[in-house]
Amino acid sequence: MTLPNSSPPNPNAANIELALDWLAKIIAGRLNVHFGKTEQYVSKELNFRDDDSWIARFVNRKETGFHEFVTLMLALAPHFRPALLDNLIAACLPEGADFLEFGGMKGTHHRGVLPTGETVQFVLAGDDLEQGLEVRRILSNDHWLTRNRILWLEPVREGEPMMSGRLLVNPEIVEEIVTGKVSPPAFSLDFPAEHIETAMEWRDLILNPATGSQIREIENWITHNDTLLNEWGMRKRIKPGYRALFYGPPGTGKTLTATLLGKHTGKDVFRVDLSRVISKYIGETEKNLSRLFDKAENKNWILFFDEADALFSRRTDIRDAHDKYANQEVAYLLQRIEGYNGLVILASNQRANIDDAFVRRLQAIIPFPMPRPEERYEIWRKTFPAQIELADDIDWHRIAARHELTGASILNVTQFCAIDALARASRRVDLKSLEAAIKREYVKEGKIV
Repeated sequence: MTLPNSSPPNPNAANIELALDWLAKIIAGRLNVHFGKTEQYVSKELNFRDDDSWIARFVNRKETGFHEFVTLMLALAPHFRPALLDNLIAACLPEGADFLEFGGMKGTHHRGVLPTGETVQFVLAGDDLEQGLEVRRILSNDHWLTRNRILWLEPVREGEPMMSGRLLVNPEIVEEIVTGKVSPPAFSLDFPAEHIETAMEWRDLILNPATGSQIREIENWITHNDTLLNEWGMRKRIKPGYRALFYGPPGTGKTLTATLLGKHTGKDVFRVDLSRVISKYIGETEKNLSRLFDKAENKNWILFFDEADALFSRRTDIRDAHDKYANQEVAYLLQRIEGYNGLVILASNQRANIDDAFVRRLQAIIPFPMPRPEERYEIWRKTFPAQIELADDIDWHRIAARHELTGASILNVTQFCAIDALARASRRVDLKSLEAAIKREYVKEGKIV
């Protein structure tokens, strides 16, 4: 039985095929010179489709040259043509033999040759020392390929040659070539952050007017920052990122505000789980933070550190080794946040809990106070579903004036009343049942016994 192929053609497939064929010719030419089959190495011209595929966009970057593209294709080859390097070597060494100049290594599961920095050096430079130094520059940490997390060399043990490290390509690039998009990373030990979304809109969020005004300033920064840095030439004067502190009691809208900022500016929002970041082992907290920020770099994600007091709290005087390393963690975090080119939001119940060193580097410190009676009135009015029939003795103005509750607490009361009404096969809620639900919420919060 033949199944119809309903999937649209992958726009990257044709260019990947052309580029891998081209790479095979480049490597074969270098091997022929090395084994004396030809006298001169001649690079081949690449013909590719100038379309919107990822490969075409990479080729058209102004920074991309011959060396950069060969390096990229060597990194991609094991993912799309696993036997390419093995077949080319076998054609020159049919009996098999050690080929140290070519570099390469075996993986844990992959049975073919995985390219290393030495492989790149051999293909691009052969025995030419001067050309080999140029290849080393391309694979250094300050080259744009590494800075932009496109590809890099895997670190090696101390004392071993740097170029013996495996050539790694960002797995997100492989995913984009295969699927045409990059999925948000899943929550894991290596990425201790959860992608958060909401179906709510700005009109559903009732904020203090002063708070709302400051939130609009952040939204303006997200919208216009690229223009300010690039077109208006301010990149050399100001740092590219933005750092804000949201502080106030739980349930006042800090998380929802961060999520709505992402939703209405087209940015992914990740809530960082500090319980997965902080480690009792020396150096592990910094490693966890490094993985997080390395993953987020150049993505323009919004990083939301909820209950940030755990990691951003005031530094202490150094009395013992624990204090010393705790302060080092804070210093490292401060460095990474300052270097991050997106929006970082810290959330805390109390402004005073956050270390002064962080506060000085924040562009915005935004209070989320308990809602006032007029704001509570709007929350009550908007939160109760239209399907519920309210008794005549319920006056939202009086309820809002009498009960000092956060938006989250009001939502809890609403949910309880709605479920109770459904359980009673009734849509009616009267003042007595509403007051009982409010009292239940007070008990839960420990405000009454």
